[in-house]
Amino acid sequence: MSDLPIHAVLPDLLAALRARAGAVLIAPPGAGKTTAVAPALLGEDWCTGTVILLSPRRVAARAAAERMADMLGEQAGETIGYVTRLDTRRSAKTRVLVMTEAIFVATVLDDPELAGISAVLFDEAHERHLDSDLGLALAIESQQVLRPDLRLLVMSATIDGARFARLLAGAPVIESAGKAHPLAIRWLGASPEARIEDAMTSAVLTAWREEAGDILAFLPGVREIERTAERLAERLPSALILPLHGQCDPAAQRAAIRRDAQGRRRIVLATAIAETSLTLDGVAVVVDAGLSRRAEFDKAAGVTRLVTHRASRASAAQRAGRAARQGPGVAYRLWEEAAHPGRPEFDPPEIETSDLAPLTLALAQWGAGDPTGMAWLDPPPPPALAAARGQLEALGALDGEGRITAFGRKVASLPMDPAQAATVLRGAERGAADVAARLVLLLQERGLGGRGEDLGQRLARWNADRSSRAQAARKLAEGWARRAQKRMAPAASAGRTDEASPGLLLALGRPDMVARRRDASGETWLSAGGRGYMLDPASPLATSEWLVIGDAQGQAKGARILAAVPLEPGEVERGLGERIERRSVLRWNAAEARIEARLERRLGAITLASGPDPAPDHAALAAFAAARLREQGLGLLPFSKASLALCKRARYAGIAALADEALLAELEDWAGPLLGRRFDTIDQAALHEALRGRLGWDDQQRLERLAPAEFVSPAGTHHAIDYEDEAGPCVEVRVQALFGLDRHPDFGQPPQPLLLKLTSPAGRPIQATRDLPGFWRGSWREVQREMKGRYPRHRWPDEPWAEDPSLKTRNAFEAGRR
Repeated sequence: MSDLPIHAVLPDLLAALRARAGAVLIAPPGAGKTTAVAPALLGEDWCTGTVILLSPRRVAARAAAERMADMLGEQAGETIGYVTRLDTRRSAKTRVLVMTEAIFVATVLDDPELAGISAVLFDEAHERHLDSDLGLALAIESQQVLRPDLRLLVMSATIDGARFARLLAGAPVIESAGKAHPLAIRWLGASPEARIEDAMTSAVLTAWREEAGDILAFLPGVREIERTAERLAERLPSALILPLHGQCDPAAQRAAIRRDAQGRRRIVLATAIAETSLTLDGVAVVVDAGLSRRAEFDKAAGVTRLVTHRASRASAAQRAGRAARQGPGVAYRLWEEAAHPGRPEFDPPEIETSDLAPLTLALAQWGAGDPTGMAWLDPPPPPALAAARGQLEALGALDGEGRITAFGRKVASLPMDPAQAATVLRGAERGAADVAARLVLLLQERGLGGRGEDLGQRLARWNADRSSRAQAARKLAEGWARRAQKRMAPAASAGRTDEASPGLLLALGRPDMVARRRDASGETWLSAGGRGYMLDPASPLATSEWLVIGDAQGQAKGARILAAVPLEPGEVERGLGERIERRSVLRWNAAEARIEARLERRLGAITLASGPDPAPDHAALAAFAAARLREQGLGLLPFSKASLALCKRARYAGIAALADEALLAELEDWAGPLLGRRFDTIDQAALHEALRGRLGWDDQQRLERLAPAEFVSPAGTHHAIDYEDEAGPCVEVRVQALFGLDRHPDFGQPPQPLLLKLTSPAGRPIQATRDLPGFWRGSWREVQREMKGRYPRHRWPDEPWAEDPSLKTRNAFEAGRR
C-alpha cells in the first residue's frame, strides 16, 4: 500500500507533529489518509500512548479499523481496535482506537486530561457534525489547559484548511494529492412526477447495461433503499443487491463494503453513510439521486426530524468520487447539469440546525460558563442555546443559573440525549431501568423491533427477536440500565408495576411530549408542550386517550407521530401529579365583551378540568384587561364627553400624560383599580377623575392657559369651548360680547386661532370666523346693516373694535354710562 498518495506527504506531516501539537491535513478521497496516518504515528517518539481516530459513523469506524488491522496482518481488537455503540473490539495491545465522535465527547468529558492518549485525529471534519465540532472544541481546551503535549490532527478532503488552522493556533496545513483516475459524469435529468425509487431503478438498469464494475447507488433513506431493492430484484433476479445503512447488521455492512467472494457483480444501495471514509472495493459506477436526508431540530414542534434536501455540490463530488477510487469510473446524476450550480455549495453545519440540549449539557458539565469563548468554527446560535437551557432546566439537569445539577451529572453520564437519559434514570428510580433503556434504544435505532407507531408493539417484537442485531441492542440497553441503577437510588414506590409502564417511563423523561386526543377518530392530538400532532386514524394507538410521543416528523402545526406509547389516564394523575397545576385562567369573551375567569387543572397546555372562578385575582384581572386594551385600543373604555374633551385639550396643550401612547403604556398605574371583568360598567366619573389625577400642578396650569375649558368674552360672559366639533375647537358667542376686542383669541401650542361662531341677540348664527380683526373691517358692514333692521334697539357701531363690550340694549347701555 506504499503507492497511496498520502505516503508522499507523511514525512512532512510527521515532521509537523514533532514540531507542533497540531496540524491540518487536506487529502482528497482515495489518498489513504483514514488508514495510513494513524498507524504511521505509532513509531514517533512522542507517541507513547493511544492514537484515537474519530469517524463520523459506526459503519465507517468499524470498516476503517478492520482495514488497518488487515494491513498489519491482524484481527481488529489487537493493535487496531474500535469502539462503537453496538460493537467494540479492543484489548491491552490496542494502540490505535477508532471511535465515533459521540463516544469521544463522552470520553473527554469523563477524563478531560485524556490520560494515556497521545493524539486525536478528526477524520472527515468537513461533515461538521455536532459531536465533531464539540469534540474538537473540548480537545483544544484540554490541550491548552491540561495537555500541551496532546497532538490534534484535523483531516478531510474538502475542508477550509485555513479556518481549522486558526483554531489550532496557526497549525501548519499539509496537502496531499489524490489518485487522478478519470471520472465521467453523466447527467440523466430529473423527473419530478416520478417516484424516487422508480427513477433510481431506471438509472441503475441503464448503468448495469452500459458500464462494467460494481454499482453504488445513493438514496436518501432506508425506505427508498428497500423499495428500490424490490424493483431491482424483479428486473435483475440474478444480481447481488446489497443495502448499506446504519440499520444493517455488521455482516451485511461488511458484504456491502467488500468485493463478492464469488466474483459476482454487486449493486450497493446506500444512504449518505457511504459518502465519505469508506472505500467500497470494486465500485466503478455511482448512481446519485441527488438527495440528502438530515436530522434537523424543529424548535416549534420540539422534535428532531429527518428532512430531505437537495444534496450539496460538495456531497455530490464526494459521492461521484467513490466511482474513481480504484480506477476509472463513471457517475450518473439524476438531475440536470444546468441545475447543478444552483445547489448549495456545502451542507450547513449541524451546530446551526440541531437540538443543542446535548451540547449545552456537555458544556455545563465541562464548566464552560461562556460557551462563546470556546474554539468553534461556527459558534452555537444564542437562541438555540437559550431554548436548550430551558429544556434542561425543565428536566432538572440545570439550575436557574445554567449550572449543572447533581441530577444533570447523572443525565450527562449516559450516552444519549438528555431527555432519553432522564427517561432511563427515572426508570431506574422506579425499578424499571431495563424497560426504560429499551424504550430509549428503540427511539435511537430505526427499524429495531420492526416498524409502526406503537413503541409497545415494537418493544415486544424486539424482546422476541433473536437476531445478532437484536441481541447486541439488548446488551447495550442492559449496560445503560446498570449504569442508571448505580446512579439512582430506588424510590419507596419501586417495584409497583403500575408505576413502571412504558408510557409512564417515557413521560418522565419527555413530559412536554405527553399528548391527549382531541377528536373521536384519534387523528389530532395536543401535547403538554402546546404543540399539535397528527396520527393515522388507522393506527392501533388512535383509540388511546393519552400518548407519550417519542418521535414525530413534519410541520409544527401538525407534525405526524412516528413513534409513541399509550399512557393510562390514572398514570397521568399518579406519575405526573407534581407537574399538574391548578390555576386561574382568563379569557376574552368577544360575543359578550367581557373577561371570563375559570379555574383549571392543567398538565402544561392540556386542560384536565375546568370551572368558573368566582374570585379571580384582581391584579391578574387588571393585567389581562390592560393587555386587551393595548391590543384593541382605549375605545373599549366608557369615556364621558368631558373625559374625551379633557384628553383632546391635553393634546392641544402638548401634555403627554393624557396622550394615547402614555395612557396605554401606564394603564395599570392610573386605571388598574377600575379594571374588572367588563369595561362598560366602569364608572365614568371615576374614570374622569383617574385621568385628571395624571395631571400635576404644572400640567393643570398649562392646560388652563393653552387649552381652557371656557372662553371668557370681553363682556365677562363664559362660553364652553367645544373641542369635539368637526371644524375644530370653537365657541359660540354673541357678537356684542366681543366689542372692544381687536385681537383674535387663540389656543394650543403652537398657537392656532379659536373658531368664533358669532350670533345675534336672539342667538341666531351670523357668521363664523378665525380672523376677528378682518371680520370687523370687512363683512361687518353687511352684518351691521342687517342687524340694525332686525334689532334696532341694540348697538351696531361702525368701529366695534373701539366700543365697550356689552350685551345691553342701546338705551340701557347709555343709561349705564350716565
